[in-house]
Amino acid sequence: MTEEKEQTIKERVSQLQQQLNRYAYEYYVQDQPTVEDYVYDKLYGELTALEAAHPELITPDSPTQRVGGMVLKGFEKVVHDVPLYSLNDVFTRSEIEAFDERVKRALGDQVSYVCELKIDGLSISLKYQDGFFVQGATRGDGTVGENITENLKTVRSIPMRLAEPLTIEVRGECFMPKASFVRLNNEREEAGQGVFANPRNAAAGSLRQLDTGVTAKRNLDTFLYTVADFGPLEADSQSRALAELDRIGFHTNPERRVCQTVAEIWEYIQEYHEKRIQLPYEIDGVVIKVNDFHQQDELGFTVKAPRWAAAYKFPPEEAHTKLETIEWTVGRTGVVTPTAVMTPVFIAGSTVSRASLHNMDYIEAKDIRLNDTVVLYKAGDIIPEVAQVVLEERPADSTPYHAPSHCPECESELVHLDDEVALRCINPKCPAQLKEGLAHFVSRNAMNIDGLGPRVLNQMYDKKLVKDVADLYQLTEAQLLTLDKIKEKSADNLLRAIDASRENSLERLLFGLGIRHVGAKAAKILAENFGEMEQLAHAEKDAIIALDTMGEIIADSVVTYFANHEVHELIAELKTAGVNMIYKGPRLQDVAQIESPFSGKTIVLTGKLTHFTREEAKERIEGLGGKVTGSVSKKTDIVVAGEEAGSKLTKAQNLGVEIWDEAQMVTAIEGSNTTDEN
Repeated sequence: MTEEKEQTIKERVSQLQQQLNRYAYEYYVQDQPTVEDYVYDKLYGELTALEAAHPELITPDSPTQRVGGMVLKGFEKVVHDVPLYSLNDVFTRSEIEAFDERVKRALGDQVSYVCELKIDGLSISLKYQDGFFVQGATRGDGTVGENITENLKTVRSIPMRLAEPLTIEVRGECFMPKASFVRLNNEREEAGQGVFANPRNAAAGSLRQLDTGVTAKRNLDTFLYTVADFGPLEADSQSRALAELDRIGFHTNPERRVCQTVAEIWEYIQEYHEKRIQLPYEIDGVVIKVNDFHQQDELGFTVKAPRWAAAYKFPPEEAHTKLETIEWTVGRTGVVTPTAVMTPVFIAGSTVSRASLHNMDYIEAKDIRLNDTVVLYKAGDIIPEVAQVVLEERPADSTPYHAPSHCPECESELVHLDDEVALRCINPKCPAQLKEGLAHFVSRNAMNIDGLGPRVLNQMYDKKLVKDVADLYQLTEAQLLTLDKIKEKSADNLLRAIDASRENSLERLLFGLGIRHVGAKAAKILAENFGEMEQLAHAEKDAIIALDTMGEIIADSVVTYFANHEVHELIAELKTAGVNMIYKGPRLQDVAQIESPFSGKTIVLTGKLTHFTREEAKERIEGLGGKVTGSVSKKTDIVVAGEEAGSKLTKAQNLGVEIWDEAQMVTAIEGSNTTDEN
């Protein structure tokens, strides 16, 4: 290779590293992406290939160093240069008033405070040398923590390189967003694994993984809020220091406020006590800090905590109710899950009468019994959970609850598979599993067959009209008319919906087949890269692993699935029935060429749409180069508001986001320079 070519490659690698780091910062920290995912993915693929061919060009701040894959032997101890102090807790307005009085006795009346949300995560400390991230540690006992540098490198909102070459140590919280927590627990429960009690435990467990690849998949985030030594930043107050942290590349929480009085502090606390359910992360209170650093220095510290700060803890949102019975249900993978059925009770914004008990280990650990009075709360402000039993209200004749020995649906003996906490039915002909498989196949994100709800599917199965998903495509009007409440018009609509699903793109079929560990996103990646069902069905494990975001677990699952002779018979039946086996969506390189009002923009759909279904609109917009997300934020470009639009529309108006009605969206879709045909 010539020296000139070597220099060209070196410059290109450096350019890609800087470009991708900037895109990641805009996406993960600023919430204002400037390019679509496919652009990032294409450039990332180019960088990965170049670094693989020229490993000497890999730098510590390269985005390729975030993906994990290192297996650690353990965690070294780290002694903090400056201790990480805990905060004194306060629980009432009168205690905040007392804190304010103590501060003003020492400083006088000219005091302002910064109020920040108290993130329910894991405290971390990050060290940078000449602008490069060199060490990350847990808080530990405040003096000694654990070195978790390699795991923290996988957290996208932590900069590998600062905007300035500073030598600095910053502190903050690493947390798991609510949506990631729900998704993780659902995946673990389906896999027969134990679940996390709350997002904080999930974040802590993720950061203490010895396999950094596991941490990388957990979608953790951070908010930084202080510096061990503010000298390098030349900030004289907490509010200015946070602005400086923003400027040099850190992710800070924007929901902060400078307050002058206790009344203003209390107003902030009440406001966010109400808003906490709507936040995408969990908070458990508000931190109140004297704003001026000189005043902080004057107040100093006690042995355990600063005198210039306090942490207001929200009262727990809990309710007492009676556990009436425990129902066991069978999922499509055979996992048998217990659900508590309780006397309805209002908690955290909604009435709750059911809560998952996850598995027998969970029931036994909490000693949950029938007719117990239990304390209920919402994990992550979302998922109803039983916190504990009120033992003093337990009936005198109460007896321990025993696990079922046989499947509640097919009466087959239940088993515990190795390394699983779940009970599992392994009968491949279990009606519940087959029914769940059918329901998954027709669901919105899979084949999207409108009208085939659980009631209709259960009737079809019980009447032996269908035994697997291929049978759906053999149904006749005469058969449908034998079902309860199905008349000629309903039957015609169902047959039309089933017929329309034959034309779905390959990724919908892949997701609908219910291959273990293959979600909608993985199905899309597999379909886009292999193009046809036949190619994927005969793909080697290494070919799947080579795809971005595909690991051994998914590759093993796909290869194992297609190794089954019965699967090939099912695919053949579907193919004979005219079900499409080809990926119809836009390829990355094709989407990059699209010019439309949606190109490179983030769109949120809200309210009832009449021209398209929500999923149809999403597909059309993404086919025109847009990205459709579920929540409104500063990074949202357009909100399409249909009929009866609610809180998302209100938030968009407050943030000044551009708002379209459905007619504008339809005009933009139908008037674009491209079509859905590929």
